[in-house]
Amino acid sequence: MTTTKNFTVTGMSCSHCESAVRSELAELNGIQEISVSAAAGELTVTLAEGAEVPEAAIIEAVDDAGYQAEPAS
Repeated sequence: MTTTKNFTVTGMSCSHCESAVRSELAELNGIQEISVSAAAGELTVTLAEGAEVPEAAIIEAVDDAGYQAEPAS
């Protein structure tokens, strides 16, 4: 069973921003799918079956791309 984690991302304004976030997240092992929308300020990360990627690692990757993320409530 895969796990999905949702985040709110601030600071993105265009497709280049989305690409930067995707690039940073792609470096994390265990991520199967990345869906990011600058317009909505949303990020959804789907983990591969059995993978464990801490939310802190995802938030740090988004921070490395130059944006701020927090778990969606």
